[in-house]
Amino acid sequence: MSEKKIVYSTDPKDQQKIQQTQQKVIHNQNVDLTKLEVIFKLEKSGRGGKTVTILERLPKNENWLKDFAKELKAKCGTGGTHLMGPDFGIIEIQGDKRDQLKKILEAKGIRYRGM
Repeated sequence: MSEKKIVYSTDPKDQQKIQQTQQKVIHNQNVDLTKLEVIFKLEKSGRGGKTVTILERLPKNENWLKDFAKELKAKCGTGGTHLMGPDFGIIEIQGDKRDQLKKILEAKGIRYRGM
């Protein structure tokens, strides 16, 4: 039988279950940055002539990926998105921001390959 999701409850037993699941989510956000190796790509085809910088081979962790994409977009001053691929996470940043992204990754200690 599948595990039921608690929507609302005042039962103390249910409150303990909710806290345990929240701790599991927080625990899953820990990502070892020293083991990462990001691959840079620059795409223009199929995007209406606009250039997009793509970072591939990121951990497949939705919360971490979302936060990291938000940080990169803010530091580059541009838009973008994060996607979950079949094997790894992907971040797309609008424009050719390779130089800025490389400086950010170096400051965090993340290795990279590509352009």
